[in-house]
Amino acid sequence: MLSVIIPTEGVEQTAVATLAALVPGAAAGVVREVLLVDGADNGVIERVADVAGCRFLRFSGSHTAALAAGAREARSPWLMFLRAGAVLDAGWIDETSQFMQRVSGSDHPRAAVFRYARSPYAEPGFRDGLRWLARTITGPRADQGLLIAREHYDRLGGYAADGRVSEAQLLRRLGRSSRTLLHSRIIIL
Repeated sequence: MLSVIIPTEGVEQTAVATLAALVPGAAAGVVREVLLVDGADNGVIERVADVAGCRFLRFSGSHTAALAAGAREARSPWLMFLRAGAVLDAGWIDETSQFMQRVSGSDHPRAAVFRYARSPYAEPGFRDGLRWLARTITGPRADQGLLIAREHYDRLGGYAADGRVSEAQLLRRLGRSSRTLLHSRIIIL
């Protein structure tokens, strides 16, 4: 079972798009809870959480501090961090379940990120080429989501609540040898 942590910035459309992609996972019993962590004072995300049956956590601070706060509040042994506006493709449920079972049954802790896919509705541009090159050279970026066992997350020190680049630092601490790139794609709206 898995807790999904989504930091939002008071924008309903991106949060709803991500939640819609998680509904089949909740129906399949993979997603135990979803935490929407929001720093905006407009009440929009609190209403979205109420309607969608998610937990709401008001938090003021940096993006990574919101991720750290969500991880502290999560109840499941597995954590999935997604950005608002991240939409997972249909195969994520089976692949995520299999990954969690394999890692839980092994002595080698691993984490996973989703394969980045450009939105089919976006116009390709020079920036897309640069982003692809950066992902190829440096590895996955924080916007590709992260699936990690809570125990492994805690052992690595989690997200630092005070750093702007804490997401990238956690991916670096994982290293290539303990990070899996899943076949399931993630599209960022």
